[in-house]
Amino acid sequence: MRRIDLHIGLPGCGAERIQQVLDAWREPLLRDGVLLPRSSGRRNHTRLYMAVTDPDHVDPLRWNRGHATAQAQARLREEVRTRLAAELDKHGADRAILSAMQLATLSRRSELERLRDLLAEFARGIRVVVHLDEPARVLARHYAEQVLEGRTADLRAELDLARSGKDWRATILADVPPPNPMLNAMPEVQAPPFWLDYAALLEDWRAVFGDEAVRPRAFDPQTFAGDAIRAELIEAFDLERAPGRVPEAEATAEPSAAFLARARQMNALMERALHAGRIIPRQLRRRLLGHLDVNGAPVDPGQLTPVSDRFATANARLADRYPALAPILEAPAPVGDWAEPDPGYGFRATQYFAAFLPRIDAATSEERESKAEAIAALTARAANGRLAKVAELSPEAAAILPPLAQEKFRDLIRSSYVPHNGIGRTDEDLPAPPYPEMPRRELPPGSTGTVIVGCMKNEAPYIVEWVASHRAIGVDNFLIYTNGCEDGTDAILDRLQEMGVLQHRNNDDWKGNSPQQHALNRSLKEDVIRNAEWIAHIDVDEFINVRCGNGTVQDFLDRVPNATNIAMTWRLFGNNGVRELRDEFVIAQFDRCAPRFCPKPHTVWGFKTMFRNIGAYAKISCHRPNKLAPEFEDKVRWVNGSGQDMTREVARNGWRNSKKSIGYDLLQLNHYALRSAESFLIKRQRGRALHVDRSIGLNYWIRMDWSDHRDITIQRNIPRLRAEYDRLMADDRLRDLHRQGLDWHRAKADELHRIPEFEELYQQALKLRLNETERAAWALALDMES
Repeated sequence: MRRIDLHIGLPGCGAERIQQVLDAWREPLLRDGVLLPRSSGRRNHTRLYMAVTDPDHVDPLRWNRGHATAQAQARLREEVRTRLAAELDKHGADRAILSAMQLATLSRRSELERLRDLLAEFARGIRVVVHLDEPARVLARHYAEQVLEGRTADLRAELDLARSGKDWRATILADVPPPNPMLNAMPEVQAPPFWLDYAALLEDWRAVFGDEAVRPRAFDPQTFAGDAIRAELIEAFDLERAPGRVPEAEATAEPSAAFLARARQMNALMERALHAGRIIPRQLRRRLLGHLDVNGAPVDPGQLTPVSDRFATANARLADRYPALAPILEAPAPVGDWAEPDPGYGFRATQYFAAFLPRIDAATSEERESKAEAIAALTARAANGRLAKVAELSPEAAAILPPLAQEKFRDLIRSSYVPHNGIGRTDEDLPAPPYPEMPRRELPPGSTGTVIVGCMKNEAPYIVEWVASHRAIGVDNFLIYTNGCEDGTDAILDRLQEMGVLQHRNNDDWKGNSPQQHALNRSLKEDVIRNAEWIAHIDVDEFINVRCGNGTVQDFLDRVPNATNIAMTWRLFGNNGVRELRDEFVIAQFDRCAPRFCPKPHTVWGFKTMFRNIGAYAKISCHRPNKLAPEFEDKVRWVNGSGQDMTREVARNGWRNSKKSIGYDLLQLNHYALRSAESFLIKRQRGRALHVDRSIGLNYWIRMDWSDHRDITIQRNIPRLRAEYDRLMADDRLRDLHRQGLDWHRAKADELHRIPEFEELYQQALKLRLNETERAAWALALDMES
């Protein structure tokens, strides 16, 4: 029996150079009794890697090389085994070296065990060699490679995670959705590299191959580039000698950061094309992205030092055990915070994409023929996965859903519109460190900054929290209109105006179809709106939830510097089983919500708009600005909550996202339409601000009580919300008005409980139990009936 040396990478740590030199030494190594097999790949033994991944783990290599289905992979695995056995028997070598840099990216214990078991058939011992470099330097190189493969997210994902204090490996792997190669949604391409946690990586491999079998080594680019790699290979693989000359290193230039910015923008457009049914082969993507190349400096690892800091302690322990690693694990000198550079020269990805589209369409036709089996299998697997979860109505739903709703349920489960939570890259249900308090900014003379305009009626218990929450994330001013208030809402707002916090206007004299639109029309004449930088119209049950940086509005705006309009998509939060009206923060009480993917019914993906005040639109409506001026048609740029462009879809009209334009990763609008069951009763009695001719009843509850999933991302704001709230409530008059308003609402709830119509509605709502698909189906039926 022989020994196998298994070189597993890491990516970006000289694997290609090792494979180049070993390939040049192949024949003399064999004469020394060391085999470098050809059956698993000429240089990089990718066939071995593809053979051992789990059947459902379809990576870019399996997808692009025709091994995507479980059957095709099984054939590949048997072929790798038999050909490797034949090659080993033919040459009778005492040792073999296998090298595939992708092996380090195996994330599942089952995959490592499958690899071990395959090789154990041929060897008495397996020794694992892995080359490491300082994490920030590796990340810079790996990010560039991911972008060239189609990555759409920038480096903020890694930097935010590094600063969060979360478990790096566990957080990344928990957030990875099932691979979908037809959309290029594969963790190897889109996800942060979990394997930068070297301590966890080594622990995983040692658990399968043995503690002493895993040998980490230092990757030094200078050593690898020259003749000094000779000594490294002798030591790493226990070679008796260097059996040949060292070939000259193959020239590779690191792509410029500006080019990566261009390529990433193009990837976002290509992703939309994939969602529309097009197919973009890997080599075609690479060629097309090559047309965008521009000179400049590469990503500087010194801008990624939060990643270095994240692993500093663990890597110091690693260096203590392996002193040779110490020099390469030293962090680069910080050179400021990372920010994606301007792509330069007025670059517009849409112009290039239009030119690329004929080649993409031609490739799509070819790929549909060549990958027909894989496409059919993956489509069926995705459909079966959805259907397995929602194939039948629950007994409770079957007893109460009207016939039309049951028909809609059957239609829904056979479609691509089945609700699920499998999109997005945010850990919504995991606790994270609280955001720090941010000082209120000094506005330039004449500017009112970021302004919220809103309308209220009988919202007294919720006003101070809502105002404090938005002040805490950087909203500068508020313009609030009220009409028909009975609970002291107008008095609270008057007091906040006296305190210099906001401006309040009485709207009792409203005319037209709704008090809300009348107020919005009036607002355009107000200086606080005319002098604003950014304007958003939202209601008191809607909270802006920024999920990047330090959670402020400016943190999001910094990530979309060219945007003029932000579509803040609703995330509908349900009742959460809360019955009584409580004097507690809304964002703390209600954390159950709609799934991230829910294109139907239409209300779930509704959005409100925050827009730059550049005069592009002549009217503010409930969800968005309207009446685009002709001279601004090519100047407005709409983005979604993931920072992705959606201008073409909504520049002129529309107030909801589509499957192409949905995105929550960086920002969403938490919509607490129900709050407690008693709050719902009062809202039912009060009526609506926009649609004054529509009542609120059980149908509204059905449409809004989404409670299948948990999202606590906004709760990172609670400490700074509490600080701002306490500052405001230190005012005796405001505190008394808040208490009086709360008392009014509690008395109103008691009154409504005594009215049979309202008590029956209250009990019906609390008894209603629907899963997300049943709720979507019933809401669709209601839409057809209304």
